[in-house]
Amino acid sequence: MQIECYAQRLLNPFRGVVHIIRYQSAEAVTTDGVEWDIYVSNDALLEGLGRAGRRAQVSDIRYGHWSAEKGLKRGPLYPSDDFKRLEDMGAVVYEHLLTMQRELPFAFHDQFELWLLDRADRPLALLHSVRTDSETDTRPPLDWRAGLAAQETFHSTAIAGLQESAGAYLTRYMNNLSSGVAQWFRRSDDGAGLGLHTLKGSDALRGRVLDADAFAPLFIATRWMDAAHAQLVRDYHAWQAPWMLLLGHLDVATRSALEACACRQAESVDKHYRLYPAVVDRAALQAARVAAALIRSQPNGKQSADEVMPIAYIELGSTESG
Repeated sequence: MQIECYAQRLLNPFRGVVHIIRYQSAEAVTTDGVEWDIYVSNDALLEGLGRAGRRAQVSDIRYGHWSAEKGLKRGPLYPSDDFKRLEDMGAVVYEHLLTMQRELPFAFHDQFELWLLDRADRPLALLHSVRTDSETDTRPPLDWRAGLAAQETFHSTAIAGLQESAGAYLTRYMNNLSSGVAQWFRRSDDGAGLGLHTLKGSDALRGRVLDADAFAPLFIATRWMDAAHAQLVRDYHAWQAPWMLLLGHLDVATRSALEACACRQAESVDKHYRLYPAVVDRAALQAARVAAALIRSQPNGKQSADEVMPIAYIELGSTESG
């Protein structure tokens, strides 16, 4: 019996990390380490499809929802022999969830990365990541996106006289820097990247090897930007700080700076704190969590059930396109 436990980034825009416990075609997923959704899918329907099966999709069936506080709430039951097989897979995942949830955070396994390239064929912005070479057959959108939330709540004074939101401006600016070509890379443990196939470009870049320095650790390259636009990106990263702290590869200086920024968003820190792989200033983050608790204790301070972002949330328009 092979159980996989791993983390994977949610990208374009980067908006956090999903932790997954998987057995065959059943998986339990969480973005906060507290609330877990368990799904099963009938992958047997893909048998015999060959390469075409990579692009086919099978609908997930909700096995249930689990938290330590409320226990397991089962999804709908379907009386059929086929569903019994799916039920058995879901039960295996649920059994391991009860133990493995104590081992969070899991290691990242999404070492295949799709980077939007600039006009000199250098990695500009990270668009997507997957765990296996076979998954690089996917065709996600090839434009970089700051995200819908950024257009509403991200603010910066780095660029004077904007007639649009900072998020909308950053999206347009980044895509103007790009060549429109994206390339898959397989990242190694030392951070270097082996170039694989390109999307919307020739295959001449396949096989190149780029050093770790070629890939921006916070997913947006700024080294060739002027000071104002580099500051705009730093402001964007500061806004993203509660999510950035979920990453495991940050050096101490970067993590410390992001922690200071994250504390301005106390509720987001409290939501993700359990999944931070390391902490520099524990007292500051704990103070932010206390502040978040105080906010929730106030009238109208706590999100209603209808406002909680579902686990399957994706940015509008970020689904695969054929």
